[in-house]
Amino acid sequence: MKNTLIFCGIALLIYIVYRVYKYQTLDDGLDQLIKKGAIILDVRTEKEYETGHIEGSKNISLGTIRERYTELDPNKMYITVCSHGLRSVKVETILKEKGFKHVYNGGAWSDLQKSLNLKVSENK
Repeated sequence: MKNTLIFCGIALLIYIVYRVYKYQTLDDGLDQLIKKGAIILDVRTEKEYETGHIEGSKNISLGTIRERYTELDPNKMYITVCSHGLRSVKVETILKEKGFKHVYNGGAWSDLQKSLNLKVSENK
């Protein structure tokens, strides 16, 4: 029992550090990639996507990406997003294994949307 609690505590700490790091580095030029034509690939389920998404994003869920990746152009640039950033990392890896060269993890779609909205506000 004690080992389980220690493991859960360490896992939670790692997750929190990852989220803070992801939030701090989210501004890593993703807005510039989008200006250059990068496509936002939302890898959540269709139902999740319907509850809210970044305008203009394409939805192919993690569960279907191995069958549907052929719908994507390997010469284009993609930014993967999901609800927390974990599925988007998996899809980034899968697409790179399939020969895609320009795939970037955008983390949580809502964080990326906030970042893009801030950029739009700052540029006004």
